[in-house]
Amino acid sequence: MKYIDSFRDTNAIRGLVSKIHSVAGKIGKEIVLMEVCGTHTMAIARAGLRQLLPENVKLISGPGCPVCVSPNSFIDKAIAISELKNTIVTTFGDMYRVPSGNGSLEKQHSRGARIEIVYSPFDAIEIARRKPENNVVFIGVGFETTAPVIASVIKYAKQEKIKNFLVLAGNKIIPPAMEILVSDVHHHLDGFICPGHVSVIIGSKPYEIFPEKYNIPCVISGFEACDILQSILYLLEMIAGMEKISVKIQYTRCVDPEGNIKAKKIMNEVFSVCDSEWRGIGLIKSSGLAIKDEYKQYDAEYMLDVSVNISHDRHGCICGDVLKGIKRPVDCIFFKKVCTPENPVGPCMVSSEGTCAAYYAYEK
Repeated sequence: MKYIDSFRDTNAIRGLVSKIHSVAGKIGKEIVLMEVCGTHTMAIARAGLRQLLPENVKLISGPGCPVCVSPNSFIDKAIAISELKNTIVTTFGDMYRVPSGNGSLEKQHSRGARIEIVYSPFDAIEIARRKPENNVVFIGVGFETTAPVIASVIKYAKQEKIKNFLVLAGNKIIPPAMEILVSDVHHHLDGFICPGHVSVIIGSKPYEIFPEKYNIPCVISGFEACDILQSILYLLEMIAGMEKISVKIQYTRCVDPEGNIKAKKIMNEVFSVCDSEWRGIGLIKSSGLAIKDEYKQYDAEYMLDVSVNISHDRHGCICGDVLKGIKRPVDCIFFKKVCTPENPVGPCMVSSEGTCAAYYAYEK
């Protein structure tokens, strides 16, 4: 714990906040920084960091919650698959309660569908081994962080000749979504706090397009209070002209510029880059991962014949705008009234990385 505590040290926090105020004062104008990762959003809210920043430094949340950005069409496919005979749907816990207009996996479970929450896709493989008479479908969501693990499981299933295991592929790639937001007419972004977990896999090079093409600085940040404050300070120093605008790695204890070469290799072996739909943003080119042809026997969308009734968000829910950083949860008519963690209207209130869940729990 002593190593973690050093990143939460009160004196260090005071020192960083003082430096942030000093540099922000020299800039003068309003600065808008986006924390892309949902884990950062939760950490910022839990630590009350927004309240420590100067008035001209604004933090907005981005589309960094993989469950939240999964569109209704994906959830509706998962629901339709759960209705098939001799089928067991396996999922991470945060996807279990995500609502669409057709319900949720939780509601399907209450109606008799066979849904099992797993902590790893390897758990789903074990279920498939124990129950060979059933198709076991794993709902594969996440960013580059979880994609290598899911790829490993698909490769393992092929090696072990496990024929009743399938994956509904929904993994997404973060940098293309960030680039879409840069050109959004609704706001001007001055800097990105880049996701630490994703960057452990992909490294820092995929973000270089932002300083080189858009003159926007990026800092890959850890998740403790001092990590995030130091990342904000690095961004402000670059914006103020004190440092060259570039991609910096604050999270040096975990992130290498090249990323995790072995993880990227297995991810690229099993998946190919494809266009993908993001909630609130729409179709983004080259932002998703599809299972390659040589592994198609494990692709649920390819192997299963299902009829999907695509639903729409509940009228009035602004999850899409929250994910783009255009609006805050408190701008929603449902927030804390109709929409609560016990009764979520949209996915941003369900996930432990959701912006609405973070605001509900910590932002007073």
